[in-house]
Amino acid sequence: MLARVEPVTLDQIRAARKLLDPVMRRTPVIASRALSERCGHVVSLKCENLQRTGSFKPRGAYNRIANLSVAERACGVVAASAGNHAQGVAWAATELGIPSTVFMPTGAPLPKLVATKAYGATVHLTGDTVDDALVAAKEFADETGAVLIHPFDHVDIVAGQGTVGLEILEQEPDVGTLVVPTGGGGLIAGIAAAVKATRPDVRIVGVQAEQAAAWPRSLAEGRPIPLETMSTMADGIAVGRPGDVPFAHVGSQVDAIVTVSEDALSRALLLCLERAKLIVEPAGAAAAAALISCSTDELGLTGKVCAVLSGGNIDPLLLTHVVNHGLRAAGRYLGVHVTIPDRPGGLVSLLGVISGNGASVVDVVHSRTGGALALDEVEVFLTVETRGPGHRQDLLDALRDAQYAVRLQE
Repeated sequence: MLARVEPVTLDQIRAARKLLDPVMRRTPVIASRALSERCGHVVSLKCENLQRTGSFKPRGAYNRIANLSVAERACGVVAASAGNHAQGVAWAATELGIPSTVFMPTGAPLPKLVATKAYGATVHLTGDTVDDALVAAKEFADETGAVLIHPFDHVDIVAGQGTVGLEILEQEPDVGTLVVPTGGGGLIAGIAAAVKATRPDVRIVGVQAEQAAAWPRSLAEGRPIPLETMSTMADGIAVGRPGDVPFAHVGSQVDAIVTVSEDALSRALLLCLERAKLIVEPAGAAAAAALISCSTDELGLTGKVCAVLSGGNIDPLLLTHVVNHGLRAAGRYLGVHVTIPDRPGGLVSLLGVISGNGASVVDVVHSRTGGALALDEVEVFLTVETRGPGHRQDLLDALRDAQYAVRLQE
């Protein structure tokens, strides 16, 4: 039985807005021609990746910490996070002159670890997961009296994050649909509470990574249900159990929850980078991923659409990996194994087919030792740049027409 949770009110969100106005950036809303053409609706992007610390998280963290009593502030605050929440808490606490301690898993990305320390937090690395870090953070809170700042499951957090919704209504007063990345649910719950109070006609759609999607089953069963496993590049929305406070809003005020694949996430990140000139992390690109991979019927788009880009904190090494993944998913890279005769000119002939079809070779690996090869055969692995799915297929057809044995990279 789900415990009774008081909903976050519009007055609470407006109070948070007043508190945050002096310290938060009013992030821009920009048009996206690429997504508009894809969806058949005018699409804009709410760029919370350009917020302080690189995500929407400090909105909730600052509102929560600023509302602590003098006695609560005296012992400082503590949080557990692998990235965005850690930075939000560290920045907010420092702004308010309060000491902060953050527990992060040992595998936390180095840039997020460095940034959290730079914002003023004392950082401890512990355990392999955020759940492990949370256990340590709760123990620290019990021992020291520090206040645990939850990333999404508190009314002040949800109210602070809901200020994104107030801004969108001011910047896009005729918006018809909002598409929002969804993890624990604080952001979408706050946006729903802010928007539905004055514009109940606006459709609100949450987006989860399909390999970390706790909301569909939880909503179906009427209570938060923990996931047993998660595996997604979108670590910012990889939350195993929806929050109790957000659940009350999502169940009654969010119109749909959809899921997106890893391919869609990487393609969306690439689109944001190429077309909007915005660096967005995989979780932050989830709303754009839904717009490029889900049908308009599934999303139920109506009127003007605004997609929230919730964060932009991504390790440059991961960015390189995800961009390459996105290029492959978009048909811009082709990895192919080709068997050719082991004789002079064999490789030149193969490369002639590639160049004759307007493709560019990135790298070549030449092997004579494959177990299935005959004595007079060589296997060549090629990575080739292509211009999209159509060009990719044309190149494969040309290779097969030239009588080459072709096997796609798995």
